[in-house]
Amino acid sequence: MWLSDTQKVGAGFCSGGGFFFLFGLMLFFDRAMLAMGNILFLIGITLLLGAKKTFNFFARKEKLKGTACFIVGIAFILARLPMIGFFIECYGLLCLFSDFFGVIVGFIGSIPVVGPYLEGPLSRITGGSRVLPV
Repeated sequence: MWLSDTQKVGAGFCSGGGFFFLFGLMLFFDRAMLAMGNILFLIGITLLLGAKKTFNFFARKEKLKGTACFIVGIAFILARLPMIGFFIECYGLLCLFSDFFGVIVGFIGSIPVVGPYLEGPLSRITGGSRVLPV
């Protein structure tokens, strides 16, 4: 699978967003780092998928609860309540991307040596199938 230049930049923004988000956690919920991570992640997803597909993903009827929690979590982080915002945002991300857990478990199961041992418990926890939801 080849990525266009815009998608490569989007992947870079998503990686940078993840870095800032994790670094904000390591600095005990630093508000500026968490906010920068959120902004970079949203820009990266938009560049990676495209504006229309991103909007369609976040605006699906079954994803509205996750989208609302994610946006409220960002608002709490920007309102100087980073710990509350982080937990609300994590719940929103779990609701948004819960369809992909089965694919992740399938990937983990294909890792040599430890994969078969991890795949069983993880598939029972997630209850997921290996089919992509898109």
